Amino acid sequence: MKQYKSDHIQNIAILGHLNSGKTSLTEAMLFEAKAISKKGSVDKKNTVSDYLLEEQTRQTSLISSLLPLEWKDYKINFLDTPGSEEFIGDLENVLSVVEGAILLVDASSGVEVGTEACWSELRKRNIPTLIILTKMDKENVKFEDVLAEIKGQLSDNAIPFSLPLGKSANFDGYINVITKKARIFKDGKYHDDVAYDDKKDRVEELYEQLLEKVAESSEELLEKYFSGEELTPDDVRKGLLSGTKKGDVFPVGVISVENNVGISTLLDMVVKYLPSAGGREYQAFDQDGKEIVRKSLESEPFSAQIFKTTVDPFAGTISFMKVKSGVLKENSEVKVANLNEDIKISNIFSMRGNVQISVSEAPAGDIVCVAKVDELRNSMTLCDKRVFTKYPAVEHPTPILYMAIQPKNRQDEDKLSSSLNKLKLEDETFETVRNPETAQLLIGGQGTTHIGYILERMKNTYKVEVDTHDQKVVYRETIRAKGEAQGRHKKQSGGAGQFGDVFIRFEPTEEEFVFAEEIFGGAVPKNYFPAVEKGLRETFEKGPLAGFPVVGVKCTLYDGSYHPVDSNEISFRLAANLAWRNAVPNLRPTILEPIYRVDVTVKDDYVGDIMGDITKRRGRVLGLEQKEGFQVIMAEVPEAEITKYAIDLKAMTQGSGRFARTFLRYEAVPENLIDGIVKEYKAQ
Repeated sequence: MKQYKSDHIQNIAILGHLNSGKTSLTEAMLFEAKAISKKGSVDKKNTVSDYLLEEQTRQTSLISSLLPLEWKDYKINFLDTPGSEEFIGDLENVLSVVEGAILLVDASSGVEVGTEACWSELRKRNIPTLIILTKMDKENVKFEDVLAEIKGQLSDNAIPFSLPLGKSANFDGYINVITKKARIFKDGKYHDDVAYDDKKDRVEELYEQLLEKVAESSEELLEKYFSGEELTPDDVRKGLLSGTKKGDVFPVGVISVENNVGISTLLDMVVKYLPSAGGREYQAFDQDGKEIVRKSLESEPFSAQIFKTTVDPFAGTISFMKVKSGVLKENSEVKVANLNEDIKISNIFSMRGNVQISVSEAPAGDIVCVAKVDELRNSMTLCDKRVFTKYPAVEHPTPILYMAIQPKNRQDEDKLSSSLNKLKLEDETFETVRNPETAQLLIGGQGTTHIGYILERMKNTYKVEVDTHDQKVVYRETIRAKGEAQGRHKKQSGGAGQFGDVFIRFEPTEEEFVFAEEIFGGAVPKNYFPAVEKGLRETFEKGPLAGFPVVGVKCTLYDGSYHPVDSNEISFRLAANLAWRNAVPNLRPTILEPIYRVDVTVKDDYVGDIMGDITKRRGRVLGLEQKEGFQVIMAEVPEAEITKYAIDLKAMTQGSGRFARTFLRYEAVPENLIDGIVKEYKAQ
């Protein structure tokens, strides 16, 4: 692969609903560009991008893949993304480094839940986008109906650049709305023809819509258009590029991967109507934390950001980076801004799926990889040693579904820990939590598909099999009444004995734990106060009802006695324990449960059902907020009611709903539920 300048490099994300044809399209484009000699297929499990065993088994993309190709003096780095919204972390990383996107719509299914989710992510970042209808060869495809869906559910600025020809399996070409010529495909080749008579009126109508959008892209073109002066093909191209960049125009094209129709035209559209990497500006920070701007130019100081990490059992850690400014060369010494450490980059390379491609240098705008640099993590910045640059990290959602795991073979404990650490390197939306209170090792992710993929990777790549269990809710215990009691510990067994005697008052408090003393006259010497406090803290590790930690108690030591010979620290620790046990019957102990703030994002159609469901889950709806075409329901809900909410919400909203959760506080469990919780945890 030859060297390219920044203004001839493009980074393009490919998105779409599950099974919309992303991977098949990448195969077709790689083949069309002669980057591969033969097209693979998802069914045959031999595609370039879906190289993981888990992807081949499920026949769907589960991680993003870098797929560079060369087309008409451009290097295009395509990034094929997973179709499931549960792999949002990977998608967010990819969208942080691209200049444009291709959103696929399955013409036989129309706009689906995943299509809208991808569209939302693209519009959040205002990424120039081509909308491409795939599977035009399928039965019962109605182009005008799908176009109406796109305009109604995505954007009215979606403008067809192609009008399809042929019906269902006979789809064999299209009319180019700009040139008004038909392009017919047969046996992998195409020829241009005149537009069919029965399509001419519709083509003229679409052409006028397109000219209006072109004219709106600049004052000069608008004046030219309204004065009746004809716009030249160059005017149209420049106007469309400008409109696409601004998000005022979303070109719509049609393809059939099966029949190889429209693939070369799509590659032409990418080059013509999506921006290159050259000249793009990035917000960054200098060493003092002041905002600076880096431009995607070779003449700027070098800077790059890691956006993806893979851990290969043979190649080790591979870090993918976008060079944002300057040039990265082999054997360069650079600074890791996040660590303020210098490292040497010996070899750089590109990847096509899981195949390495040698690269000697990478200019601003390009995407390259380095291997076995253990210091690197996603979102880290590499920069010139003399010119400090640091880019803000990509923020990701926290896990919404947790599952407890334990190795089937106890000897795999170390392998389990190692595999989880490597998987965490690859995916920031996945986390592990060791909960000492429930003795559970939890893995958290974005849903059942996400967690299922993690478990499969552990088994297939790292040879660790685990048993899974539901997550246990971490409760607390507290008191609702004030009370006091004596704790007297006395033990004689020949020789020195043990003696400790305390009177302690217990009362509820907003703080987690408070220890105070009101001792007068030395009834208990000061040097035993810490022993009393320590005894209480140890006692509170397991509460009287179900053994949960005790919180929200103020303990005041107000009287007691000691023995000059037999008293010691252990005696007063045990005495404090006895005082608590004696006082408990009068303190009205109860159980506290964790309360979470949940923000549930749904379509208008589901608001009523979701609010009703939240109420059934003992939740409190705090309010509603309109955001990016969706309603966000803000509520507070007990954790016990939402441990599997990710699954339930998907079912209630036909896969379109999503939520985020944040721990808020502990609250008392309703009286009628306490016995059930106590019984369950005592049984465990």
